[in-house]
Amino acid sequence: MADYNPPVFDIHFALTEIAGLGDVAGYPDFDGFDLDMLEPVLEESGRLIAETVAPLNRNSDLQGSVHNEDGSVTTPDGFRDAYSAWVASGWGSVPFDPAYGGGGFPWMIATAMGEMLNSASMSFALCPLLTQGGIDLLHHHGSEEQKETWLTKLVEGTWTATMNLTEPDAGSDVGALRTKAVKADDGSYRISGQKIFITYGEHDMVDNIVHLVLARTPEAPPGTKGISTFIVPKFLLDEDGNPTIPNDLRCTSIEHKMGIHGSPTCVMQFGEEDGAVGYLIGDENRGMEYMFTMMNNARLAVGAQGLAIAERAYQDAVAYSRERTQGRAIGAAPGTASPIVEHPDVRRNLLTMRAYIEAMRGLCYLDAAAVDQQGHHPTEEGRQAGAERAALLTPIAKSWCTDLGCELTSIAVQIHGGMGFVEETGVAQHMRDARINPIYEGTNGIQALDLVARKLPMRGGAVIGELLAEIRSTAAAAAGDDEALAAMGAALAAATQSVESTTAKLVEQLGDAPIDAFAGATPYLKMLGQVVGGWVLVRQALAARALLDAGTSDERLEAKITTASFYCEQLLPLADAQAPAVLAGASTLMALSADQF
Repeated sequence: MADYNPPVFDIHFALTEIAGLGDVAGYPDFDGFDLDMLEPVLEESGRLIAETVAPLNRNSDLQGSVHNEDGSVTTPDGFRDAYSAWVASGWGSVPFDPAYGGGGFPWMIATAMGEMLNSASMSFALCPLLTQGGIDLLHHHGSEEQKETWLTKLVEGTWTATMNLTEPDAGSDVGALRTKAVKADDGSYRISGQKIFITYGEHDMVDNIVHLVLARTPEAPPGTKGISTFIVPKFLLDEDGNPTIPNDLRCTSIEHKMGIHGSPTCVMQFGEEDGAVGYLIGDENRGMEYMFTMMNNARLAVGAQGLAIAERAYQDAVAYSRERTQGRAIGAAPGTASPIVEHPDVRRNLLTMRAYIEAMRGLCYLDAAAVDQQGHHPTEEGRQAGAERAALLTPIAKSWCTDLGCELTSIAVQIHGGMGFVEETGVAQHMRDARINPIYEGTNGIQALDLVARKLPMRGGAVIGELLAEIRSTAAAAAGDDEALAAMGAALAAATQSVESTTAKLVEQLGDAPIDAFAGATPYLKMLGQVVGGWVLVRQALAARALLDAGTSDERLEAKITTASFYCEQLLPLADAQAPAVLAGASTLMALSADQF
């Protein structure tokens, strides 16, 4: 396994040249950040991550977290010290409100840091990822007292947060949950029930864990309309605000998983005695509305996980392909063995990984830019535009990037050949770790349904129409005397025309026969993701060419043009191939009875 090298140049380029960090940095709320800070921030945070977290990844897979008889959980060797170093560095707090100890940086910076942290060790990174989502929820929906009590410690990182939704009989159908919340005389609530798949529900890296729990009050209506959200800490606070009083909750077990072994995935039991003390966030029965703040934050972060683990696998594959000799490449001297990187099929695999990774990075950062616009643009019109763009891009970022994370880690195994199937090389771990990403935070099938049923109709179809118009504009900008750019522009224009036509027909199906539209949702998301990826890479090529023409001499910019050309030539055509599946309808899918499967 190669050492992890944070791709600072690529991250910097994507943030500034594709996602428009310069515009976002100009919002008044971000007056504490300027672009001159970007490179040192990426360099220094990347250095800490590479030196402190990345070396733990392999052992965390072998050792895993351990559930002890007393209900405590011991994380893998090195995790506690690495987390303390992360907290001491302050990097985890930079995107949050300075009023609660944050740095006031754009969310785009947090997304970039999250990419590096997940590349280093996804098992480790899941702890701050969930905490960031909890911070977002409390910042938007908590009372001022709750913010002062809980938010400041979470921003600081000395306490961590969890998201408690799933139950044995309530997975994707959150409305079926049964956890109860009964109001006590002092205004708090007593929580009882079981939650499963709770990431870092118990661990040894901090002295308190703030559980954000979905539960039902006694008179709540059925389904999602009857859900409320509660703060349920592991330890209640004494008169001095210190976490010293055990709450009525415990971790009863942790799951034995396919991957991410270092991350404890807990079964949490609330209220085995008198009930766990919980504090209502906002109003009763608005819990799903509040929790979606945290879930949408997490969905973008999970999309970035797909990018991050693919980047780590790519670095391993490149290093191996340069050192592994086998066969004689065309043109090599007789009797010699060539590094496998010289063989065309290995080149195709590496370029496929590289092109998708750069497309994924641009997409995730564009989504993060929309999140920043939604929360911080100085005008209401601008904030609304940001909210619409983020709503449209998030299911694509979550699903397309996590599906690709699985595909690209598999390619990395293929490049390693038989050694990739051997655990000691480490790439098998990437493939196993990546497999959870299309499942959690809303399965990718649910993301596709959300895209088709909720996001395409936004503002009468104008939101998707505006995105496709921007893509057409980029394709037109590539036309000209530069043959490579012109070819990319033509390919992007053709793919955009195809997705526009398919979108129009899909929207008709949605009105006339929703089941037919739902049947085509997953191939539609793949089609749209493929085209958005092409848009990102044509923008990348245009930006790289402009920098070169302005006198910048850097072979990395030339490589970005070549990578974009490869994508438009060999990967973008896959978008059009999805169209028949999108519009095929549900008749064949539903033709077999359940017993025939």
